[in-house]
Amino acid sequence: MSAVSFAERRAALGFCLHCWLSLLLLAVLVWGSFAYLSLDLARLFTAESGRGMLQFAMRFFPPDISAEFLRKIAKGTLETLAISAVGTLLAAGAGLLLALPAAGRMGGVLKGLTRFLLNALRSVPELVWAALMVLAAGLGPFAGTLALALHTSGVLGRLFAESLENAPPEPARALAESGAAPALAFVYGTLPVITPQLVSYSLYRWEMNIRMATVLGFVGAGGLGQMLYYELSLLHEPQASSVIIAMLALVVLVDAASAWVRRRQMRPAG
Repeated sequence: MSAVSFAERRAALGFCLHCWLSLLLLAVLVWGSFAYLSLDLARLFTAESGRGMLQFAMRFFPPDISAEFLRKIAKGTLETLAISAVGTLLAAGAGLLLALPAAGRMGGVLKGLTRFLLNALRSVPELVWAALMVLAAGLGPFAGTLALALHTSGVLGRLFAESLENAPPEPARALAESGAAPALAFVYGTLPVITPQLVSYSLYRWEMNIRMATVLGFVGAGGLGQMLYYELSLLHEPQASSVIIAMLALVVLVDAASAWVRRRQMRPAG
Protein backbone atom coordinates (compact mmCIF):
# COMPACT_ATOMS: atom_id res chain seq x y z
CA MET A 1 0.00 0.00 0.00
CA SER A 2 2.78 2.40 0.91
CA ALA A 3 4.72 1.43 -2.24
CA VAL A 4 1.67 2.20 -4.36
CA SER A 5 1.15 5.53 -2.58
CA PHE A 6 4.82 6.40 -3.07
CA ALA A 7 4.59 5.57 -6.78
CA GLU A 8 1.44 7.66 -7.15
CA ARG A 9 3.03 10.61 -5.34
CA ARG A 10 6.13 10.30 -7.49
CA ALA A 11 4.03 10.24 -10.68
CA ALA A 12 1.98 13.21 -9.49
CA LEU A 13 5.16 15.11 -8.60
CA GLY A 14 6.63 14.39 -12.01
CA PHE A 15 3.42 15.52 -13.69
CA CYS A 16 3.30 18.73 -11.66
CA LEU A 17 6.97 19.41 -12.38
CA HIS A 18 6.28 18.98 -16.10
CA CYS A 19 3.31 21.38 -15.85
CA TRP A 20 5.32 24.02 -13.99
CA LEU A 21 8.18 23.78 -16.45
CA SER A 22 5.74 24.15 -19.36
CA LEU A 23 4.12 27.21 -17.76
CA LEU A 24 7.54 28.70 -17.06
CA LEU A 25 8.62 28.17 -20.65
CA LEU A 26 5.36 29.73 -21.89
CA ALA A 27 5.84 32.75 -19.61
CA VAL A 28 9.42 33.21 -20.87
CA LEU A 29 8.24 33.04 -24.49
CA VAL A 30 5.46 35.58 -23.87
CA TRP A 31 7.81 37.94 -22.05
CA GLY A 32 10.42 37.55 -24.78
CA SER A 33 7.81 38.31 -27.46
CA PHE A 34 6.73 41.51 -25.72
CA ALA A 35 10.35 42.56 -25.26
CA TYR A 36 11.30 41.78 -28.87
CA LEU A 37 8.27 43.64 -30.31
CA SER A 38 8.66 46.55 -27.88
CA LEU A 39 5.00 46.35 -26.89
CA ASP A 40 3.90 48.66 -24.10
CA LEU A 41 0.41 47.58 -23.11
CA ALA A 42 0.42 49.97 -20.16
CA ARG A 43 -0.09 52.85 -22.60
CA LEU A 44 -3.52 51.43 -23.49
CA PHE A 45 -4.78 51.93 -19.94
CA THR A 46 -3.78 55.55 -19.44
CA ALA A 47 -6.42 58.26 -19.13
CA GLU A 48 -5.20 59.93 -22.32
CA SER A 49 -5.50 56.70 -24.32
CA GLY A 50 -8.98 56.09 -22.91
CA ARG A 51 -10.14 59.55 -23.94
CA GLY A 52 -8.63 59.11 -27.40
CA MET A 53 -10.33 55.75 -27.97
CA LEU A 54 -13.66 57.09 -26.71
CA GLN A 55 -13.47 60.11 -28.99
CA PHE A 56 -12.57 57.91 -31.95
CA ALA A 57 -15.47 55.51 -31.22
CA MET A 58 -17.96 58.35 -30.87
CA ARG A 59 -17.10 59.56 -34.38
CA PHE A 60 -18.86 56.43 -35.72
CA PHE A 61 -22.19 57.46 -34.18
CA PRO A 62 -24.85 58.01 -35.24
CA PRO A 63 -24.65 55.74 -38.31
CA ASP A 64 -25.69 57.08 -41.68
CA ILE A 65 -29.20 55.76 -42.35
CA SER A 66 -30.10 57.98 -45.27
CA ALA A 67 -32.15 56.28 -47.98
CA GLU A 68 -29.50 56.75 -50.65
CA PHE A 69 -26.74 55.23 -48.55
CA LEU A 70 -28.94 52.36 -47.39
CA ARG A 71 -29.55 51.50 -51.05
CA LYS A 72 -25.78 51.33 -51.55
CA ILE A 73 -25.47 49.08 -48.52
CA ALA A 74 -28.24 46.81 -49.82
CA LYS A 75 -26.42 46.48 -53.14
CA GLY A 76 -23.12 45.75 -51.38
CA THR A 77 -24.80 43.19 -49.11
CA LEU A 78 -26.29 41.32 -52.05
CA GLU A 79 -22.91 41.44 -53.80
CA THR A 80 -21.14 40.01 -50.74
CA LEU A 81 -23.78 37.30 -50.39
CA ALA A 82 -23.46 36.39 -54.07
CA ILE A 83 -19.64 36.31 -53.93
CA SER A 84 -19.67 33.93 -50.98
CA ALA A 85 -22.46 31.72 -52.34
CA VAL A 86 -21.03 31.34 -55.85
CA GLY A 87 -17.50 30.89 -54.54
CA THR A 88 -18.63 28.17 -52.13
CA LEU A 89 -20.74 26.44 -54.79
CA LEU A 90 -17.84 26.36 -57.26
CA ALA A 91 -15.53 25.11 -54.52
CA ALA A 92 -17.95 22.34 -53.51
CA GLY A 93 -18.12 21.05 -57.09
CA ALA A 94 -14.35 21.25 -57.60
CA GLY A 95 -13.71 19.78 -54.15
CA LEU A 96 -15.90 16.76 -54.87
CA LEU A 97 -14.14 16.13 -58.18
CA LEU A 98 -10.72 16.43 -56.57
CA ALA A 99 -11.78 14.33 -53.59
CA LEU A 100 -12.20 11.22 -55.74
CA PRO A 101 -8.53 10.90 -56.71
CA ALA A 102 -7.43 12.36 -53.35
CA ALA A 103 -9.22 9.48 -51.59
CA GLY A 104 -7.17 6.96 -53.60
CA ARG A 105 -9.98 5.85 -55.91
CA MET A 106 -7.90 6.45 -59.05
CA GLY A 107 -4.52 5.09 -58.06
CA GLY A 108 -1.71 6.06 -55.74
CA VAL A 109 0.03 8.45 -58.15
CA LEU A 110 -3.07 10.57 -58.68
CA LYS A 111 -3.75 10.46 -54.96
CA GLY A 112 -0.36 12.00 -54.18
CA LEU A 113 -0.62 14.62 -56.92
CA THR A 114 -4.16 15.63 -55.98
CA ARG A 115 -3.36 15.89 -52.28
CA PHE A 116 -0.40 18.12 -53.15
CA LEU A 117 -2.71 20.32 -55.22
CA LEU A 118 -5.26 20.54 -52.40
CA ASN A 119 -2.52 21.45 -49.93
CA ALA A 120 -1.26 24.15 -52.28
CA LEU A 121 -4.74 25.63 -52.78
CA ARG A 122 -5.59 25.91 -49.11
CA SER A 123 -2.12 26.95 -47.94
CA VAL A 124 -2.47 30.27 -49.80
CA PRO A 125 -4.76 32.61 -47.76
CA GLU A 126 -7.86 34.08 -49.33
CA LEU A 127 -6.43 37.60 -49.23
CA VAL A 128 -3.39 36.51 -51.22
CA TRP A 129 -5.60 34.74 -53.76
CA ALA A 130 -7.75 37.88 -53.97
CA ALA A 131 -4.72 40.09 -54.59
CA LEU A 132 -3.59 37.73 -57.36
CA MET A 133 -7.06 37.52 -58.88
CA VAL A 134 -7.44 41.30 -58.84
CA LEU A 135 -4.26 41.49 -60.90
CA ALA A 136 -5.53 38.78 -63.24
CA ALA A 137 -9.24 39.63 -63.54
CA GLY A 138 -9.40 43.26 -62.40
CA LEU A 139 -11.23 44.91 -59.53
CA GLY A 140 -14.69 43.70 -58.64
CA PRO A 141 -16.68 40.73 -57.38
CA PHE A 142 -15.30 38.31 -60.00
CA ALA A 143 -11.87 38.45 -58.38
CA GLY A 144 -13.37 37.83 -54.94
CA THR A 145 -15.41 34.89 -56.20
CA LEU A 146 -12.35 33.27 -57.77
CA ALA A 147 -10.28 33.83 -54.63
CA LEU A 148 -12.87 32.17 -52.39
CA ALA A 149 -13.38 29.32 -54.86
CA LEU A 150 -9.67 28.52 -55.11
CA HIS A 151 -8.96 28.50 -51.37
CA THR A 152 -12.20 26.75 -50.42
CA SER A 153 -11.64 24.06 -53.09
CA GLY A 154 -8.51 23.02 -51.23
CA VAL A 155 -10.32 22.92 -47.90
CA LEU A 156 -13.46 21.13 -49.06
CA GLY A 157 -11.49 18.75 -51.30
CA ARG A 158 -9.52 17.54 -48.29
CA LEU A 159 -12.62 17.21 -46.10
CA PHE A 160 -14.57 15.43 -48.83
CA ALA A 161 -11.66 13.05 -49.42
CA GLU A 162 -11.60 12.13 -45.73
CA SER A 163 -15.35 11.54 -45.83
CA LEU A 164 -14.88 9.19 -48.80
CA GLU A 165 -12.09 7.33 -47.04
CA ASN A 166 -14.21 6.85 -43.91
CA ALA A 167 -17.40 5.87 -45.77
CA PRO A 168 -18.56 2.29 -45.16
CA PRO A 169 -17.77 0.21 -48.25
CA GLU A 170 -20.56 -2.35 -47.83
CA PRO A 171 -23.36 -0.58 -49.80
CA ALA A 172 -21.17 0.12 -52.84
CA ARG A 173 -19.67 -3.37 -52.65
CA ALA A 174 -23.12 -4.98 -52.58
CA LEU A 175 -24.17 -3.01 -55.66
CA ALA A 176 -20.93 -3.91 -57.47
CA GLU A 177 -21.39 -7.59 -56.68
CA SER A 178 -24.93 -7.32 -58.06
CA GLY A 179 -23.51 -6.24 -61.41
CA ALA A 180 -23.74 -2.46 -61.12
CA ALA A 181 -21.07 -0.36 -62.81
CA PRO A 182 -18.47 1.27 -60.51
CA ALA A 183 -19.89 4.74 -61.21
CA LEU A 184 -23.43 3.64 -60.33
CA ALA A 185 -22.16 1.84 -57.24
CA PHE A 186 -20.54 5.09 -56.11
CA VAL A 187 -23.58 7.25 -56.90
CA TYR A 188 -26.12 4.96 -55.23
CA GLY A 189 -23.98 3.24 -52.62
CA THR A 190 -21.38 5.73 -51.34
CA LEU A 191 -22.64 9.21 -52.18
CA PRO A 192 -25.94 8.99 -50.23
CA VAL A 193 -24.03 7.90 -47.12
CA ILE A 194 -21.65 10.85 -47.13
CA THR A 195 -24.04 13.51 -48.47
CA PRO A 196 -24.99 14.84 -44.99
CA GLN A 197 -21.30 15.35 -44.22
CA LEU A 198 -20.68 17.05 -47.55
CA VAL A 199 -23.61 19.42 -47.02
CA SER A 200 -22.52 20.19 -43.46
CA TYR A 201 -18.95 20.94 -44.50
CA SER A 202 -20.16 23.13 -47.38
CA LEU A 203 -22.51 25.12 -45.14
CA TYR A 204 -19.78 25.65 -42.57
CA ARG A 205 -17.40 26.92 -45.22
CA TRP A 206 -20.15 29.20 -46.58
CA GLU A 207 -20.46 30.77 -43.14
CA MET A 208 -16.71 31.38 -43.11
CA ASN A 209 -16.73 32.69 -46.67
CA ILE A 210 -19.40 35.26 -45.77
CA ARG A 211 -16.99 36.71 -43.23
CA MET A 212 -14.05 36.48 -45.60
CA ALA A 213 -16.00 38.03 -48.48
CA THR A 214 -16.49 41.14 -46.35
CA VAL A 215 -12.70 41.36 -45.89
CA LEU A 216 -11.67 40.69 -49.48
CA GLY A 217 -13.08 44.05 -50.49
CA PHE A 218 -10.05 45.68 -48.87
CA VAL A 219 -7.99 44.48 -51.84
CA GLY A 220 -10.64 45.53 -54.37
CA ALA A 221 -12.70 42.33 -54.56
CA GLY A 222 -16.08 44.04 -54.26
CA GLY A 223 -18.92 43.82 -51.75
CA LEU A 224 -19.28 45.41 -48.34
CA GLY A 225 -15.54 45.18 -47.69
CA GLN A 226 -14.76 47.46 -50.61
CA MET A 227 -17.40 49.92 -49.37
CA LEU A 228 -15.90 49.87 -45.87
CA TYR A 229 -12.39 50.44 -47.20
CA TYR A 230 -13.60 53.37 -49.31
CA GLU A 231 -15.48 55.06 -46.46
CA LEU A 232 -12.63 54.58 -43.97
CA SER A 233 -10.14 55.95 -46.48
CA LEU A 234 -12.19 59.15 -46.71
CA LEU A 235 -12.68 59.28 -42.91
CA HIS A 236 -16.45 58.90 -43.31
CA GLU A 237 -16.99 57.28 -39.91
CA PRO A 238 -20.85 57.38 -39.84
CA GLN A 239 -20.99 55.70 -43.25
CA ALA A 240 -18.38 53.15 -42.16
CA SER A 241 -20.46 52.43 -39.05
CA SER A 242 -23.49 51.63 -41.21
CA VAL A 243 -21.42 49.25 -43.34
CA ILE A 244 -20.05 47.49 -40.23
CA ILE A 245 -23.58 47.06 -38.85
CA ALA A 246 -24.67 45.59 -42.20
CA MET A 247 -21.73 43.15 -42.06
CA LEU A 248 -22.69 42.00 -38.57
CA ALA A 249 -26.34 41.59 -39.53
CA LEU A 250 -25.43 39.57 -42.62
CA VAL A 251 -23.15 37.24 -40.67
CA VAL A 252 -25.79 36.68 -37.95
CA LEU A 253 -28.52 35.94 -40.50
CA VAL A 254 -26.36 33.52 -42.48
CA ASP A 255 -25.23 31.74 -39.30
CA ALA A 256 -28.85 31.32 -38.20
CA ALA A 257 -29.95 30.07 -41.64
CA SER A 258 -27.06 27.61 -41.83
CA ALA A 259 -27.75 26.29 -38.32
CA TRP A 260 -31.44 25.84 -39.21
CA VAL A 261 -30.55 23.88 -42.37
CA ARG A 262 -28.16 21.63 -40.42
CA ARG A 263 -30.81 20.95 -37.77
CA ARG A 264 -33.37 20.05 -40.45
CA GLN A 265 -30.81 17.79 -42.11
CA MET A 266 -29.97 15.94 -38.88
CA ARG A 267 -33.64 15.52 -37.87
CA PRO A 268 -34.62 11.87 -38.24
CA ALA A 269 -37.05 11.12 -41.02
CA GLY A 270 -40.65 10.61 -40.02
